[in-house]
Amino acid sequence: MVRTGRAHMTAGPTLAVVAREAGVSVPTASKVVNGREDVAPETRRRVTEALDRLGYVRRPRFDGVRTPGFVDLVVHTLDSSWSGAVLHGVEAAAHDAGLEVIVSAGLPRATPGRPERGWLDKLIARGSSGMLFDRTEPTPVQYAWLEQHRIPFVMIDPVVEPPPGVVSVGAANWRGGVTATEHLLALGHERIAVVAGDRATLADSARVAGYRSALASAGVRHRPEYLRYAGSDEDLADLAGRRTRELLDLPEPPTALFVSSDRMAHGVYAALAARELSVPDDLSVVGFDDLPQSRWITPALTTVRQPLSEMAATALRLLVRMMAGDRPESTRTELSTRLVERASTAAPSLACPAGRS
Repeated sequence: MVRTGRAHMTAGPTLAVVAREAGVSVPTASKVVNGREDVAPETRRRVTEALDRLGYVRRPRFDGVRTPGFVDLVVHTLDSSWSGAVLHGVEAAAHDAGLEVIVSAGLPRATPGRPERGWLDKLIARGSSGMLFDRTEPTPVQYAWLEQHRIPFVMIDPVVEPPPGVVSVGAANWRGGVTATEHLLALGHERIAVVAGDRATLADSARVAGYRSALASAGVRHRPEYLRYAGSDEDLADLAGRRTRELLDLPEPPTALFVSSDRMAHGVYAALAARELSVPDDLSVVGFDDLPQSRWITPALTTVRQPLSEMAATALRLLVRMMAGDRPESTRTELSTRLVERASTAAPSLACPAGRS
């Protein structure tokens, strides 16, 4: 269970006791607690082990009144329109709450001579009141460290199932998969394929489940050969293009395709263009996300919109509640998705699909 709030911290061993246990001076122990770099690796190890063994709670340093306070936001990358939408939502909600946001890209991992949780020591030392993780997954050691120091945190669109009790905000991915597939069914398509990212991720597995549910509700047989996974590689567009070519080479290729991200849709378009096929005449395409680039490609992409900025803002508001000691009733919050119809979908062509080159 994630504990929140700092007012209820109990007294523990003093830094002097820790220093004596580790066989170092109090100033040296203080350097380790505050994340200073000028400590030998072996000394840092001894002090860290003493801190853990004695149950020392590293309290944040406050210089005067914390107005406004700080929260940390860790994003997967800063070089994407996804992160831009998340930053916009967090910043707006933080402004309303009177908070400042410290942004970093990616979670630091262990390096030789440095503890895996060293960056958390720095977080505590600068007095951060809470954390948001956007599509980044702390390690078990980092989860335990956050809980031990009672730092509240919220996951935005977690990639995998968080540990029990962890608060998260995401989109209604299953419903989005249903909506995308129902749209194609309503246009008259029955040979509908799906290309998802990684079968192990929460979002992709839920979107595929929604796709299959919509087919079943319509009485359309699910074809196993129409289900493809691109994988977890960074170049998802290229991988989606490969899966699309595999689908086009089937004896009976699909007439419509649901891809579980707008990013992968770019690869689908490229694969079709290489075969001199067009969207939507030869293949209708529906994406997921509604990132800005979905409006820029030609034809503009029909896609399922997930409210990224609203998800981020909701996560920040939940974090503020947790910082005040108010535990949310539910650990999972899902925001509604909706279909945005553009030019990439149409009724299936009466001509025989030209899927094979």
